[in-house]
Amino acid sequence: MLTKVWSCALNGITPFTVEVEVSNNAQGNENYVSIVGLPDAAVRESKERIRSAVYASGLKFPEGSSTVALAPADVKKSGSALDLPISIGLLAIVCAIPKQCLEGTMMIGELALDGTLRPVKGCLAMAIHAREKGFKRLLVPEGNSVEASVASGVDVYPIKNLLEAYKFLIGEEPLVPVQTDLDKVFQSSDQFLDDFCHVKGQHAVKRGLEIAAAGAHNILMIGPPGCGKSLLARSYPSILPKLNLDEALKVTQIHSIAGSLPEDQPLVTNRPFRSPHHTISDAGLLGGTSNPRPGEVSLAHKGVLFLDELPEYKRATLEVMRQPLESGEVTISRASGTATFPADFMLLAAMNPCPCGHYGSVQRQCRCSSSQIARYRSKISGPLLDRIDIHLEVTPVSEKELMSKSDGEKSANIRQRVEAARAIQKSRFNSGVITNASMKPQEIQEYCEVDTSGRALLKTAINDLNLSARAYDRILRLARTIADLESSENLQVQHIAEAVQYRTLDRKLW
Repeated sequence: MLTKVWSCALNGITPFTVEVEVSNNAQGNENYVSIVGLPDAAVRESKERIRSAVYASGLKFPEGSSTVALAPADVKKSGSALDLPISIGLLAIVCAIPKQCLEGTMMIGELALDGTLRPVKGCLAMAIHAREKGFKRLLVPEGNSVEASVASGVDVYPIKNLLEAYKFLIGEEPLVPVQTDLDKVFQSSDQFLDDFCHVKGQHAVKRGLEIAAAGAHNILMIGPPGCGKSLLARSYPSILPKLNLDEALKVTQIHSIAGSLPEDQPLVTNRPFRSPHHTISDAGLLGGTSNPRPGEVSLAHKGVLFLDELPEYKRATLEVMRQPLESGEVTISRASGTATFPADFMLLAAMNPCPCGHYGSVQRQCRCSSSQIARYRSKISGPLLDRIDIHLEVTPVSEKELMSKSDGEKSANIRQRVEAARAIQKSRFNSGVITNASMKPQEIQEYCEVDTSGRALLKTAINDLNLSARAYDRILRLARTIADLESSENLQVQHIAEAVQYRTLDRKLW
């Protein structure tokens, strides 16, 4: 007897349909199950979990030898999400589940030994895949049901255990599909612990961060300890525009696959803010392990990757970011296969001017030698610095500003200007480009025309700062964003002048 059940697995972050075929030979070895089709260790071990779960549920396990084939047979299957479909396929042999009850149904879930269904990673990505492939029903563990229901267009049924799944499929126990109100989810997400109004002084730095948020530019803040760099960084997400639904779905898929999605949050609606420790490895930053999983650059997709104390990171670790900073994605190759992860993030970095942190300070004397300072700064290469659009010098707050009780401008007001500038950019570009920071050379040539006075200023900047071609392009992108914040159709000399002054660290520190 042959039965077919449909499920889903992941290749990196890309889901694909798995057809689970189960054949039984009652004359073979007693209760023997063989799984073929490139299963990994977790899938191979599922037969022991399934056997225990079937008996614990009071159901009958097929006698003789059974063969479980996972198609496509030439693609590796990993994870524990195939437990439920394999068990249902085995039960269909002895319990006679009608074929029509399995048609149009996809199922995923990990089984405990007592038959309980446990949540699995990547459920939202699988639910979206089920909808795109035309499945009408999706059976998922109860703990994944709210997350999966975000993918409207497929009925998501929460399953508590194997017995409940069996009774639902044969029509003995009806279930109600889960529904999620996306509007309500987005409305309840506008909560930030840190706000720009809590940051005293630093008006020039706030201006630079506003420009960066408006055009999705990369930023480097440099200043002595205690001047407010970390607070500014934590407040930065509060001025970023909200994710739209398509962006939220993509971000949520990544976090679900990585296992970092909170249980009470079915959809990520605020832009991610990732802040890894400086001891992070290359694999932790880019993604990796034997079975490729998203790293920090992918978990920061459509959000912010904050690297505090930038020179403390290993130089080799920093250099691996050069590709995703340019392309917006990262490709990981391992023996098990190749996976491409999205990595369209804004880099926000902070550092001290020297190891002791007080180089150039008028308040405290620097204790570092010139060789120590040079070695400290050399960890940030010129090519990496070229990819950072805005260099901000953060100075200590004055005594008057520090003791002042007056609050600065609220993040909500700044965000309105940022969203208005983003709206201008969205209406301007017809291609895949959506922000000024991601403009290609043809867009720069079309939308960043410079008049005679602007050309003269740029020529002086190129000669004085010894700018590279990449830095020149980034100045034009930055000037375009400054003009958008002022709703100016053309680039003016003041826009270029402000953009150039954000590159002065090229000359002063390197």
